[in-house]
Amino acid sequence: MHTPIAIIGAGLGGLMLARVLHVHGIAATVYEAEASAQARSQGGMLDIHDYNGQLALKAAGLFDAFQTLIHPGGQATRMLDSQGVVLFEQPDDGAGGRPEVQRGELRRILLESLPAGTVRWGHKLTSVHALGDGQHSLTFADGAMATTSLLVGADGAWSKVRPLVSEATPVYTGTSFVETYLFDSDKRHPASAVAVGGGSLFSLTPGKGILAHREPAGLLHTYVALSKPQEWFASIDFSDAAALARVAAEFAGWAPALTALITDGETTPVLRALHALPLAHQWPRVPGVTLLGDAAHLMVPSGEGANLAMYDGAELAQAIAAHPGDVEAALLAYEAVLFLRSAKEAQDAENLFKLCFGDEAPHSLVRFFRGFQEAK
Repeated sequence: MHTPIAIIGAGLGGLMLARVLHVHGIAATVYEAEASAQARSQGGMLDIHDYNGQLALKAAGLFDAFQTLIHPGGQATRMLDSQGVVLFEQPDDGAGGRPEVQRGELRRILLESLPAGTVRWGHKLTSVHALGDGQHSLTFADGAMATTSLLVGADGAWSKVRPLVSEATPVYTGTSFVETYLFDSDKRHPASAVAVGGGSLFSLTPGKGILAHREPAGLLHTYVALSKPQEWFASIDFSDAAALARVAAEFAGWAPALTALITDGETTPVLRALHALPLAHQWPRVPGVTLLGDAAHLMVPSGEGANLAMYDGAELAQAIAAHPGDVEAALLAYEAVLFLRSAKEAQDAENLFKLCFGDEAPHSLVRFFRGFQEAK
């Protein structure tokens, strides 16, 4: 089959691209490796910012639907030292600058906004061949094939599309997260529930930290950060219950309400090694192909990843709509702005990451939060 626009990846960025194209009357096909929208959990809470993610949702005509998903109180932030002493606290002011929503619910409203058949589930891209004049041939794991006049890699950190335009590959940052959950925390884990509060918790020291967030129904979603070589994590069997005790040993002497976020974890811990592309990653104009989201600008966590992916998708769609019949002009316009935005955001993310886990943590991050609060 031939599709004018083929989007690889049904994450938030790829779906946003398809949706805003649809708003402008432009058809696209999204190819996704997973078998269905329910194939796996879609992760936890996202704070959607009024200067990028929310703008994309407005361009998609989905802002009202988005507002129904907001988790009340989720914007609250608190920082504790390793003994549980509060260093900084900011309640949810209800202003809506960065409200929290569940990633899965945000993805749902995007999926439901697309015409039936837009997303082709169970289509894992295995190879791409340039046919000339910006045309590409796509082959999928099940043997299906397609051709396209515009190929968009919205397929994340390990993009199969990126090698068409760039030789860059993600590099380990030196830090990994270990993810786990506590359920019905107000009843079953009250001390940890109080420590986390109503929104986000940061408890940090140089090179490590415990980060957690309250989700609906008393769910506490925890990321344990450790700056260690990948070999250290490779020595741990994360399918074994003892893995959490091994990780918690790195936090010996910390307040029990904090370490319980690790030791009392009620799910199999998930290791998430953090990788990043070069800060100023860009590529030469390659006819008929471009990237968005993590495929284009994978960076350390900063709260911007999902926002940037959606914003990229909306910007690309609007560029295509603004240049009817001239894909190359649309891609030139999109990429010129994308490269500048991505380089700035990647540098900002790295700076924030150093505030969190650098030599002056946690006081460096406290100063940052207070400065941000005073500037409002």
